[in-house]
Amino acid sequence: MIPVEKDEKETREAREAEAPKEEEKVEVPRAEWERLQEECRLWQERALRFAAEVENLKKAVKREKEEFYKYALEQVFRELLPSIDNLERALEAAEKSQDVKVLIEGVALTLKGLIQSMEKFGLQQFEAVLGENFNPHHHEALHLEETEEHPEGTVVRVYQKGYRLHDRVIRPALVAVAKRPAKEEKETPSEGHSHKSET
Repeated sequence: MIPVEKDEKETREAREAEAPKEEEKVEVPRAEWERLQEECRLWQERALRFAAEVENLKKAVKREKEEFYKYALEQVFRELLPSIDNLERALEAAEKSQDVKVLIEGVALTLKGLIQSMEKFGLQQFEAVLGENFNPHHHEALHLEETEEHPEGTVVRVYQKGYRLHDRVIRPALVAVAKRPAKEEKETPSEGHSHKSET
């Protein structure tokens, strides 16, 4: 019986220990209480002010980001405007003189200037080389062309140049790829059978 009473006592003490205790009241002088209240109010104001500053900063960053994307290509277009002017002048000159050679020269010079302007921003032309192996990262096959002049899987015709921006291909070169010609059908079994019957 004694051990049982001991167990019950320990259980009761454990429950009392786990039970929430009443909050102890601490007497604080009025002056100290008012000082703590004022300090709490100041920290609340600082927190609200900080939150407002963070929100304003977010809005400012968003505006700057939108402005950046809106005018990101401004310098690119500034470089391209002279090429547009030259094309317009070439067309005007061709209409007045009716000289095709002048028009061709004007367009060729404008194209050269346009390519140079693009190169300033990392855009470069590249052209597939006849006979090189087809590369799906640099070439796009328009069709397969049967030929014996080039090995199968190599470039046999170039339709359009490719473009690379820095190290990334943004438009592959458009090409035709070599394919082995279809072999002529050998003698059919029926023809072979009739030949044997004649012998």
